[in-house]
Amino acid sequence: MTDTKKSVHGAWSSRFAFILAATGSAVGLGNIWKFPYITGENGGGAFVMVYLLCVLLIGIPIMIAETMLGRRSQRNPVETMVLLTEEAGADKNWHYLGWMGVIAGVLILSYYSVIAGWASAYILKAFTGSFFDADAAAIKGIFDDFVGSPMQLIFWHSLFMVATMQIVARGVNKGLEKSMQLLMPALFVLMILLVAYAMTTESYFQGLNFLFKPDFSKLSSDSVLTAMGQAFFTLSLGMGSIMVYGSYLPKGVPIAKTTFIIAGADTVVALMAGIAIFPIVFANNLHPGSGPGLIFQTLPIAFGAMTGGWLMGILFFVTLVIAALTSSVALIEPVVAWLVENKGFSRQKACVWSGLATWLLGLGTVFSFNVWSNVKFFDRNIFQLLDYVTANLMLPIGGFCIAVFAGWIMKRENTEQELNMPDAAGYQAWKILISYVAPTAVFFVFLHVIGVL
Repeated sequence: MTDTKKSVHGAWSSRFAFILAATGSAVGLGNIWKFPYITGENGGGAFVMVYLLCVLLIGIPIMIAETMLGRRSQRNPVETMVLLTEEAGADKNWHYLGWMGVIAGVLILSYYSVIAGWASAYILKAFTGSFFDADAAAIKGIFDDFVGSPMQLIFWHSLFMVATMQIVARGVNKGLEKSMQLLMPALFVLMILLVAYAMTTESYFQGLNFLFKPDFSKLSSDSVLTAMGQAFFTLSLGMGSIMVYGSYLPKGVPIAKTTFIIAGADTVVALMAGIAIFPIVFANNLHPGSGPGLIFQTLPIAFGAMTGGWLMGILFFVTLVIAALTSSVALIEPVVAWLVENKGFSRQKACVWSGLATWLLGLGTVFSFNVWSNVKFFDRNIFQLLDYVTANLMLPIGGFCIAVFAGWIMKRENTEQELNMPDAAGYQAWKILISYVAPTAVFFVFLHVIGVL
């Protein structure tokens, strides 16, 4: 790079710190909330096999590319695309890729924080025994009463946003890094405890068979596209988080090897969630394909009926909140970094303004479940619209553009220099995947989500 301006936002103290932080960004509600229910909806083992293949062939190459872009520029996503576009002598419209990632992160966090607030509230509900001996109607009533109360949702949404901004305001080393050193080990310990409990249930092997024994008769073309989409989204790609985390990465750290570790850890958490949840579901004669309500309306029935369910319910929702928190700090970091680097804000001031803006946007999601439930845009309430626009439009477009930029726009000598792979065959494999396989697959995912396929 010809630009010699020093980064003003710090750097990870070690490769391990980056691995923890990037894994935290990837591990979130998508692993523990979404992965189990979409696996249940798509027949189990065959879907898992396709998902793992997509992580390997699509997710990892794009994650390597996004980390590489951030590390090469050592800037926030907006400045990253400005600098790298100039270096490549490319069209200036590539600058918008950085902006799209930053905006997507803020929009996602605005509703992500509300859902994370639900999980926070459910810790208290589990602790007070709200699920004890409750049937499906009673659990549904608890959920409906909760989301129907704007003040309750605002309280928990606010609490989660304050916790997120407190971490981010402390900076890269004292905030992001220190929090991940505490939260990620805690997350893995809690997941191990949940899996250990699932092993004591009589339906443990039934759950394993469902998760790992493929039945390809239950796999449709729609399932394959869903698996591609989940593999892409679970790694936090296309929203600026991995790019800005990569900008804090020291130059000597091998990107490809580190990315494999992060993707592996993220995948392990998703599989552990399935191993923990499905035996509990089957042991209580519940349906694995219960959809998004699996976590908040189906599992509480099991927690209320099973031995030790009080403790397991608490541990499960604590795990869910920790996973959400590790992702939320990554979602807001790109806009905070942009305010610090481009507008001269102190980190604390940047956190206040970005956090407040995100919190205000989140009120739209809060009211979507109660006072504005009849307000529709394109037959979607505000929450559904934000979810659709970000997850189904902005992230696939962002991922596609990252793949094209890294595979076709950047000069080969620059990508070779930044990745510094000792194995020429390894670099060539990545180059083929990022230039052809990944963009083609993401393009088909995009066509699927907009209804063309």
